[in-house]
Amino acid sequence: MGALLPGFSQAASPRAQGSALSLPPPLRRGSRLRAVNPGTWISPDTDFTQLRQRCAAEGWILELPDTIWRQWQWFSGTDGQRVAELEEAWADPTLDGLIVVGGGWGAARVLEAGFRFPRRSLWTLGFSDTSSLLLAQWASGSFGAIHGSTGGPDDQWQRTVSLLSGRPVAPLSGRAVRAGLAQGPLVVTNLTVATHLIGTPWLPSLKGAILVLEDVGEAPYRVDRMLTQWRSAGLLQHLAGVACGRFSWAEDDILPGDFTMEEILEERLGDLGIPLVLNLPLGHGRPNQALPLGAQAQLDGQRGRLSLIP
Repeated sequence: MGALLPGFSQAASPRAQGSALSLPPPLRRGSRLRAVNPGTWISPDTDFTQLRQRCAAEGWILELPDTIWRQWQWFSGTDGQRVAELEEAWADPTLDGLIVVGGGWGAARVLEAGFRFPRRSLWTLGFSDTSSLLLAQWASGSFGAIHGSTGGPDDQWQRTVSLLSGRPVAPLSGRAVRAGLAQGPLVVTNLTVATHLIGTPWLPSLKGAILVLEDVGEAPYRVDRMLTQWRSAGLLQHLAGVACGRFSWAEDDILPGDFTMEEILEERLGDLGIPLVLNLPLGHGRPNQALPLGAQAQLDGQRGRLSLIP
């Protein structure tokens, strides 16, 4: 087991009591990573040259198995095939991390089909639809889930490298909306994906957490509908703080007289009595700055800053 690194607290894990799990060891030269695709199928001509080069520059060994290009209907294989792929990867003691190369839709079906996280922590990088697996990993008490992507500009990638390598990263800045100072473990997710985990074992406890949300393709009225469900389910009542990354949508989804997206976010999240920051540089689009689930963080609602605690 790796030692806990700055920003992480074993006690922050939803199931840390008695689990004795810790953060995976930092990646180093010779670390082995495997690409997995638990969601939507990807085109056979998808170019992974940049990812190969970036991993090679760090001395990491990247595996790109043929299964990532598999296709069954809309998915990268049947539910059973995708469960087996993840089970094999998580059971391989020579692997240091997983990189999710697909997204779209379907990862939650893997959980419903029976995939369960073993008593192990493992670096797992992904976002969007992969949020279901990242949340479930953290809910199981396993460390190493990172909300981020392999693409984007070099500085974005270097932030991800730093997190995987156990090095400190810079704070993220957004727009301060409600003042206050909060500390707690990070729970970072796509709003739509997390909404569809409500009532399942795979949504981690949010008590004392700093919740960070992002989404794409959802009109303000649909975001309002989802946040109203979170409020009605009592999921926002015991947060330490809340922040939002990028929320992008088609402008023609807004009719005259509608709330803007920022008005919805402020109205639905601004009366919780906790710090609120909007427009953090993460989510669909660029930049998509990486954040680790479970890391202890500080949200400064006065300065609009989210920092990992050293």
